[in-house]
Amino acid sequence: MSTRPQAVPTKQIDNERVIVTEWRFAPGAETGWHTHGHDYVVVPIANGLLHLETPEGLKEFPLKLGQSYTRGAGVHHNVINASAHEVAFIEIEVR
Repeated sequence: MSTRPQAVPTKQIDNERVIVTEWRFAPGAETGWHTHGHDYVVVPIANGLLHLETPEGLKEFPLKLGQSYTRGAGVHHNVINASAHEVAFIEIEVR
């Protein structure tokens, strides 16, 4: 059981085409382990460093303001804010 604080998701849109969620992470906060059911795009709205716990091990991933990236359905991971400040991004899942 993790003792990290939880990241805060705010669902902005949930319709037949997309799910749009803003994620905010206090320093050290995590999403918890999850598997994506849809392809998705992440749009960072803050700079920072994420740690990704994956079945293959720990990975570091820098967030760069406005530099979007995409991942496919089936990704299984736990996202952790490794920055000393809050980080945030918009996640757009495509149905």
